[in-house]
Order: sequence, then structure tokens, then C-alpha cells
Amino acid sequence: MYEVFVNEHRIILTNRIEKETDFKLFLMETVDIEDVISQLNKGKIKCAHIYYEDEKVLLKKFLKKIPLVVAAGGLVKNKKDDILFIFRNGKWDLPKGKVDKGETIEDAAVREVEEETGVKKLKIDSFLKKTYHIFKRNGVYKLKETHWFLMYSKYKGELVPQCKENIELAEWRPEKDLSELMENSYENIKTLF
Repeated sequence: MYEVFVNEHRIILTNRIEKETDFKLFLMETVDIEDVISQLNKGKIKCAHIYYEDEKVLLKKFLKKIPLVVAAGGLVKNKKDDILFIFRNGKWDLPKGKVDKGETIEDAAVREVEEETGVKKLKIDSFLKKTYHIFKRNGVYKLKETHWFLMYSKYKGELVPQCKENIELAEWRPEKDLSELMENSYENIKTLF
């Protein structure tokens, strides 16, 4: 099973057929992804389940219907256990970005955090999880698969938000601020906490 976010809505890729309750069921072979996204965005449906019987190729089948962008990012903590956040497009987010050709996912995660926030001395602790969300670029819907890593940094310098990426703020925030920040964040980011 895969959980794909479309704004605050979800598409569940599943190999189980269940009775429709608060979701609408679609078959992978015949589903029109743009129509499903439109129905979710217009509030016609709350959630969509897309069924394909073979779980091993569920994501592969979905990717025949929508292009994939692989990204990487970090949930970064400092010595005080503060968490590094960025504020972009009116929401609190974590630094992440597209993996460049020939680059490892880990190197991309570190590079993107450094570029978007100015933080240096990053050390990857562990892989957290992958998240999936759909976005639209140049009129085309794409699936972003983000590989998230827990990172630590001893950096004490100034944070520099990457303006050309529409990042207004880069801030270390204490864990006690999490519930407030999550009220104005993305659904896939919430799953990391």
C-alpha cells in the first residue's frame, strides 16, 4: 500500500478491494489520474483508492500514468534538539529537493538542506521514510517521491533562506512548537513527526 498526497487529500494505492465508505475505488487499469485529482481538489471525493492486485508492481503501474520526480530532504536537529524548518509558499516545510543526475540520494539530501537553509556540518543519522505527493509543473501533474533522512548539525552560523526557491524563512524551532507549525504544514510533512 502507498499513500499519495494531493494537497490535503489522499490517494491510496492498494491491492485490497474494500467496500467504499469515505473513499471512492478506482481500478489501476482504467483510472484517469487527472480526473481523480480534479475530483479530490473540487471536494467531490474525500479519498481515492486505486486498486491493482499485484502489490509488487503497484507503484510501477501507477508510474505508467504519471511521471516521477525523485527528491531527498532532511529532518535536521541541532544540539538542543531544535528542528530546522523552512517557510515557503505560506506553509512550514522541511528542506528537500530534486536529486540531480548521477547524484546519490543521500548526497542530494545534504546538498538540498545546505542550499535551502545555509546550514553546514550536516551528518545523516538514518533513513526515515519515503513520502509521495502530486504537484503540477508547467501544466503537467507529477509524482514526487521524497526520501527523508534524520540529520544532525553542530552549525551555529546564520541561516540563509534560498530566495530563488521562494523560501522566506529558515529557522531552528523547538519541539514544543511542532503542533503549532503542523497546523500550517503539508500532510506528507506531518507523517514524519
